[in-house]
Amino acid sequence: MSLRILSAFAAVLLLAACESAPSDTGMAAGGGGAGSSSSSANQGPRPGSQEDLVVNVGDRVFFDFDQFSVRQDQRAVLDRQAAWLKKYPEVTVTVEGHADERGTREYNIALGNRRATAAKNYLVALGINPNRVQTISYGKERPAVAGSNEQAWSQNRRAVTVVTARAGS
Repeated sequence: MSLRILSAFAAVLLLAACESAPSDTGMAAGGGGAGSSSSSANQGPRPGSQEDLVVNVGDRVFFDFDQFSVRQDQRAVLDRQAAWLKKYPEVTVTVEGHADERGTREYNIALGNRRATAAKNYLVALGINPNRVQTISYGKERPAVAGSNEQAWSQNRRAVTVVTARAGS
């Protein structure tokens, strides 16, 4: 009987924790709560966090079919990422390379690796310490968009920068 009561109490607590308060549309960019990876209701993303990177800089660049050179129209994103990384020297990142579903698994792993390396090399050329940037390839295994058409494929040919560590975190 006490196990049922305890289970019911735990379920109520879980539901209460999932309830969200209405968010303010204020543009304050303060630091989030300690240990929190998301923003609080009245503040923007925690500076130097993954959310900060995504919201204020951009975390991904896109590639042409079967290509790994950084497109001219994507360089601005990497320029902003380099500036952001210089602002937060305690942050380390991993650049994930991805490919669309066409081609073999092995080919796409290699292509994703070349894409991640191209993005890393661009950041390093802008003055980022190469020891702060790791790379990994997921090939076609983690599509961002489902579908077998150019619209989906164009979103899946990408390199995504992910915050992996922050000193003092």
